[in-house]
Amino acid sequence: MEARLRRPAPEELDDGQRAVYEAITSGPRSSGPQAFPLTDERGRLRGPFNAMLLSPTVGLALQGLGGAVRYGSALGDRAREMAILAVAAHWHSTFERDAHEAVGRAVGLTEPEMAALRAGVSPDLADTEEAAAVRATHLLLRHGSLSEQEYGAAVAALGERGLFDVTTLVGYYATLALQLRVFAGEARGAADG
Repeated sequence: MEARLRRPAPEELDDGQRAVYEAITSGPRSSGPQAFPLTDERGRLRGPFNAMLLSPTVGLALQGLGGAVRYGSALGDRAREMAILAVAAHWHSTFERDAHEAVGRAVGLTEPEMAALRAGVSPDLADTEEAAAVRATHLLLRHGSLSEQEYGAAVAALGERGLFDVTTLVGYYATLALQLRVFAGEARGAADG
């Protein structure tokens, strides 16, 4: 399916859209070893970011939440990227998978770890935080909640703040996956009918 939204060039943006564009392209997403291309060769926003221009107030808040999830989280880089990749796999989000596999490689994820996440399973992880973050993510994706035992195990490994960050990450990246399906025309997986 082709993209459904027109992708305006930077010079076509109104003031509200320009604020969203600047926040996305000049923030921490745009540089460093964990960056991936946010714009095309004409400077137009790629992936879920283009849709954020439709509603500048909401788009600005949403991109701010994404920045906080990626750069202000209590989760370590590997745990965060594995959780993002688990969400991308669950929702068959090609853009997020491709972007965050590149980030994952930059933070030390191995190809077998990413292959397991692509398949919807937890990789074999020795690190307690990483294993707990991936397990909590998979449980949230499957059930939308945690049992008392699952909650206790997640808090013991991640702390309450870490678990809060996992739940926020799952919701944020599920939102992006939905927006990519609706506005960018990302194909739905076979399991989605």
